[in-house]
Amino acid sequence: MKVKAFVVTIVLLMAALAVAQTAEKPPQSAGNVSPAGPNDLRTVLTQMNTASKTFKTAQADFQWDQYQKVVDETDVQKGQMFLKRTGKGMDAALQITSPDPKQVVFKDGKLRFYQPKIDQVTERDASSNRGDVESFMSLGFGGSGDDLEKSYEVKMDGWEQIDGIKTAKLELTPKSEKIKASLSKVILWIDPARDVSIRQQFLQPSGDYRVAHYANIKINTSIPDDVFKLKTTSKTKVVKAQ
Repeated sequence: MKVKAFVVTIVLLMAALAVAQTAEKPPQSAGNVSPAGPNDLRTVLTQMNTASKTFKTAQADFQWDQYQKVVDETDVQKGQMFLKRTGKGMDAALQITSPDPKQVVFKDGKLRFYQPKIDQVTERDASSNRGDVESFMSLGFGGSGDDLEKSYEVKMDGWEQIDGIKTAKLELTPKSEKIKASLSKVILWIDPARDVSIRQQFLQPSGDYRVAHYANIKINTSIPDDVFKLKTTSKTKVVKAQ
């Protein structure tokens, strides 16, 4: 899989295959940003380094708002996200509940997307780019501050209250020109003490972007293994994506 293909796949998490409902306008920032001090960025990255060392699992409710500039519409999806660090890397599972049930699982180097309505699994082999895929999944969830600085130019835009939590607003610009062709910028609203994002925004050169909002976040709790298995049927069709 080429760099551009897997970046789009992970950032949008197969959103192009999903059928979602339309919201009237893209979400706006709360606007209650306070300026960062001269040493705040270094403090935040250090806190992320510390929390990353003990990160094992994360689960959260999410709402994803995918804005499409050409039609000026926002598609909305809701569900639950699960992440689990293993001896081999990071496993991930998404259970989309609205507007239509769907499942996305990344495990053993394969990204699998299940659509119960048509009883079909779309499978993509990402084993050759597994490290890159996992770095996107851990972006804002268990990734270290040092790893951020390896892959991005990191700027701190201040502190903002999100859901009553004081978050550091980090602006990330990819260092790789290949990645930048698909993903121009990432903004994280991160709780540095827990090393988790309350909100993320992924901006594309086209003007499209996705805003992800996470709630009811639980860190280092037990996650059943069957969460990372698709709930298919005996008649499920499997399609191999290139």
